[in-house]
Amino acid sequence: MMTKKQKEKVFNIIITVFACAAAILFLMPTVLTIANSFMTSTEISANYGSMLSNMTSDEKTFISDNVNLKFIPDKVTFEQYKSVLFKSPDYLLKFWNSVILTVPITFFQIAVAILTSYGFSRYPNKFKSIIFFAYIILMIMPYQVTLVPNFLVADKLGFLEETGNTALKQRLAIILPGIFSPFSVFLLTKVMKRVPKSYIEAAKLDGATEFQIMTRIHMPLCKGAIISVIMLVFIDYWNMVEQPLVLMKDSDLHPLSVFLSQINTGDIGLAFAVGVVYMVPTILMFLYGEDYLVEGITASGGLKG
Repeated sequence: MMTKKQKEKVFNIIITVFACAAAILFLMPTVLTIANSFMTSTEISANYGSMLSNMTSDEKTFISDNVNLKFIPDKVTFEQYKSVLFKSPDYLLKFWNSVILTVPITFFQIAVAILTSYGFSRYPNKFKSIIFFAYIILMIMPYQVTLVPNFLVADKLGFLEETGNTALKQRLAIILPGIFSPFSVFLLTKVMKRVPKSYIEAAKLDGATEFQIMTRIHMPLCKGAIISVIMLVFIDYWNMVEQPLVLMKDSDLHPLSVFLSQINTGDIGLAFAVGVVYMVPTILMFLYGEDYLVEGITASGGLKG
């Protein structure tokens, strides 16, 4: 009969094996995409066959015959990346469309969230509690529910009119609702409430203003949460699809997230290369802020009220 220590050891081994299997399963699509992006067109065709054929204006027939998943190319080539980065400017144009939309949303949403969260955490009252509860209701609602009101408001503000600077208007129709998203306010408020009041009282005795208390006490102590929110907001809007499809009439302004679904209608090899290029910003961001992301989520999840 096993002892308690032996049971714990067996349990830890089982958990470790399960975690490794889950990690491999989740990483497999990413590794497959990266590996296939370095294959030649001939090898990709031999491994996957014709993914799309018999294409007409009304019908697409998907063929799954002769599919062979390979993680190691027979011959490494950079032709797919040359086509994406140099020969086909459409892909880079869509990439920069994603940057133009995502970066302002992330920057201004975090700025608004820091100011709002500071107000919620420093001066709580019943009225602000009601407003914060409204933030929670909006946060748990699917974006598709608020998409129609956003469309109506954008239409009333003239962002959907095809006059003047239509590119700027259509981008503002997506950027402005994104700036005031409730998710970051909710998360940062929960974290800022954790700042010890003794720090604030000591700063007041030293003559610190509210702005100095926010920038020199709250923000440094909540650095991990702020960076984790930046990462989550950036990834969320980097992958957005519904907003551009509904609020942007000009397809030339669509981000790469929307354009990705159209790539495999031509050369499937390009789809792998574009997919890798599309993943680079989020992967780099995760590698830089992994510890902050875990810290921020842990801090917000362990708070009350």
